[in-house]
Amino acid sequence: MERLVTNYFCPTVLDFEASGFASDSYPIEVGVVTYEGERYCSLIEPQTHWHHWDKSAEQLHGISRVQLHNAGRSVRSVCEQLNDLLAGHQVYSDAWVWDQRWLITLYDAARMQPSYTFSPIESIVTEQQLQKWDKEKQHVFKSVGGARHRASTDAYVIQQTYLNTRSDGVLVSAAPTLVPRVGAGRA
Repeated sequence: MERLVTNYFCPTVLDFEASGFASDSYPIEVGVVTYEGERYCSLIEPQTHWHHWDKSAEQLHGISRVQLHNAGRSVRSVCEQLNDLLAGHQVYSDAWVWDQRWLITLYDAARMQPSYTFSPIESIVTEQQLQKWDKEKQHVFKSVGGARHRASTDAYVIQQTYLNTRSDGVLVSAAPTLVPRVGAGRA
């Protein structure tokens, strides 16, 4: 994991990739970037009763069912790691309606509760930021390579879009200086 050095409010952002957008879709990957710049990403091993699979979603995120079965972590392990990383934090999403559903699905499967609160990023974004949001998000996405549509990349793009659209005159680079944490892996 890495830590971003900042002196201003920086939201912790969580994003999911999923098996599709149907009512019975489920989370397949979760990515987080904390306010300190720590990054977490994990594939999620599907539960036996999770059946929905949308090939167009697979084409977008590039994650196959085989990858999930071979490299996905158990729902319990993922929830424990998220709770350890995010305990007591306020966490945001830019697709809260979907991400909240997948968060509930994940934690229900693990028979656990989140140790953090989860809110839409719109609850902290100003109207001025919203006016610039889509254009800036595209700019940030392109500046980080633009090819990888995955949960940790998306969480980072959302966080940087929030920071770059603030009206306090501080522009944050799309590639900030990151300080590695001892013993942590990179997302």
